Amino acid sequence: MNRNLECAMAPPRTKESVAENLNPRKGLPAHAAPVPVNVCGIAMHSVTLAEVFAEVDERIRRNKPGYIVTPNVDHIVCYHENGEFREAYQNAFLVLPDGTPIIWASHLLGTPLREKISGSDLIYSLTEHAAQQGHSVFFLGGAEGLADMSAKVFKQMFPALKVAGAYCPPLGFEQDPVKNAQVLKALKEAAPDICYVALGSPKQDIWNWRYCEQAGVPVMVGVGGSFDFVTGRVRRAPQWLQKAGMEWLWRLCHEPRRLWKRYLVRDVRFFAYLWTEFWRMRQRQA
Repeated sequence: MNRNLECAMAPPRTKESVAENLNPRKGLPAHAAPVPVNVCGIAMHSVTLAEVFAEVDERIRRNKPGYIVTPNVDHIVCYHENGEFREAYQNAFLVLPDGTPIIWASHLLGTPLREKISGSDLIYSLTEHAAQQGHSVFFLGGAEGLADMSAKVFKQMFPALKVAGAYCPPLGFEQDPVKNAQVLKALKEAAPDICYVALGSPKQDIWNWRYCEQAGVPVMVGVGGSFDFVTGRVRRAPQWLQKAGMEWLWRLCHEPRRLWKRYLVRDVRFFAYLWTEFWRMRQRQA
């Protein structure tokens, strides 16, 4: 696939308040009508997987570009410290809780989320749904070759799946107008219904926010390192550790040099945000 072209101009950035983002029907079909849950400042949609599929189908039917984000503990910290990341989150059409600690936090705050829907799980269930509904899928990002490998793995799992394409752009492509435009050109030409964007956070979420309209893809989903899991390059934590909210510890043990600062220093701030939100809740109830 040709790797040279790009569009440096990002679309105008719109600012939405958290209050607007807490609109129960924002970006969601009337039949879903979920109650939004504010977890440490982020408005998350309390939806089931079936409701996610319904919203995805509706956006594809309307051919309306947009993207999904899946906040975890680290994203909550980033949300409070990175203005671009915050705007990206506030403009997503679905905000789905990624991680057991987020579910626990929602219960502590008295507004429990109905279901944990992480990006690493959604990529499997949504791909199966896409195969059943005839939606086409594009795989973007990951380490060299992983996008193609992921597409092949899913095609073997779901033979009816329509693979629109797979592309691994060079590192730092988003900072190069020519290379970035090439990615957009590839997406426009492939015209997928769904695009999995595996660039890592916050890059993938900010990129989706800036360019989803230009890419013209109805459903873009930031999936982080999911291509590593899909291809078997990295082993994911066992289910019992995921349910116990200890997946982070599994990852830390396997990649201590890369992750120790994030999990043991940076993400500790999450508890400060959670305590602040909990204290405000108690004050309102008093």
